[in-house]
Amino acid sequence: MYRLFRSLLFRLDPETAHGLTLHLVRLAGIFPLSRWLLEAIFSVPERPVQAFGLTFKNPVGLAAGYDKDAVAVRGLAALGFGHIEVGTVTPRPQPGNPRPRIFRLVPDEAVINRMGFPGKGASYVAGQLSSLVRRSSSVVIGVNLGKNKDTPLESAAEDYLALMRTFAPLADYLAINISSPNTVGLRRLQGREMLEGLLQAIRAERQTSNVKRPILVKLAPDLSEDELEDALGVILDTGMDGVIATNTTLEREGLQSTYRGESGGLSGRPLTVRSEAVLAKVVKRLDGRIPVISVGGIMSPEDAKRRLDMGAALVQVYTGLVYAGPGLVKQIVRAVEPA
Repeated sequence: MYRLFRSLLFRLDPETAHGLTLHLVRLAGIFPLSRWLLEAIFSVPERPVQAFGLTFKNPVGLAAGYDKDAVAVRGLAALGFGHIEVGTVTPRPQPGNPRPRIFRLVPDEAVINRMGFPGKGASYVAGQLSSLVRRSSSVVIGVNLGKNKDTPLESAAEDYLALMRTFAPLADYLAINISSPNTVGLRRLQGREMLEGLLQAIRAERQTSNVKRPILVKLAPDLSEDELEDALGVILDTGMDGVIATNTTLEREGLQSTYRGESGGLSGRPLTVRSEAVLAKVVKRLDGRIPVISVGGIMSPEDAKRRLDMGAALVQVYTGLVYAGPGLVKQIVRAVEPA
C-alpha cells in the first residue's frame, strides 16, 4: 500500500510532500479512533531497552528533523516508535534556508537537505510538549537543540543553555546538535577547544538545575580520526550521557542522481557504510562507558540489526521511512531478538 502512496507523494516537491504527511499524521493522532487504528495497524512487540537511565519500549526511534516543532507526536507515537526526537529546536523562530532545500535522489535511495533549522522556536515547541497527555507507556521524547543562525559561535553556549532550561522539564533527554552542515560554522563546535567550552557550560548548568536530564551529543560522519577521538574524549571528560552517531554527510562519492551536486547534508543509503564505520570507532573508543544511538543510512531491518549487533543501544530512522514507509518500524522491531 505504501508503494502506491509513495508514487503519489514523489510527484510532489519533497518539502510539500513532507508537510502533507506530517499534517496527516498529526490529524490521525488528534482523534482517538484514528489513533487507535494506527496503533492497531503498526502494533509492535515489546523489546525493552535500558539506556541513559531511561526505559525504551523498543530500540527504534524517529530521528530529529521529521517533526521539528513537535506538532505530530501523538500520531507518530502510534506508529510504534520506542522514542521520538523532535527538533532541531532553536531559541527563537527562524525561517531556515531558501527553498528549494530538500532533494530526493531516488536512484540512490537518498535525500539531500539544506533546511537550516527552520522552526517556530522554543516557546512554541514547549507549548506543544506541555499539552501532551503523558502516560507511563508513552514513548520516550527527546528534544534536539541547536543554535540560531545569527548567534555567533562564541555565544553558542547561551543558546544551548537557554534551551536546556526550557526543555529539561518537558523532555526525557536532550540532544546537543553541533553537527548539522546547514548552519554556517556549526560543525566547528565539534573541535576540542570549542566543544570543551560548550560541554563544560552545559555540565555546569545541569549541576545547578532542579531537573537533570540525560544529555547526548550528536556528531557528524565527516570527522577525521583525530577529530573524532578529540570529540569523544571531551564528551567523556565532561560527563555527557551518550552519543548520537551520525548526522548527514557532505560526501557525494558514487551518487547517480542529477541532484548529486546540490549543497547540503546527504542521508539515506549512501550514508550506510560511512555511518557504520563511525559507529565502530565510537563503540570501540567509548568501551561501554556511555551508550550510543546509531542513525544514518538505516534503510532496512537488516541495517538496523547490524547496528545493534555492532554495539549501538538504539537506532533512529528518517530517510528509510521516506523510501520504505512507516511499516519499517514494525519490521525492525520484529527482526530484533527479545532482550
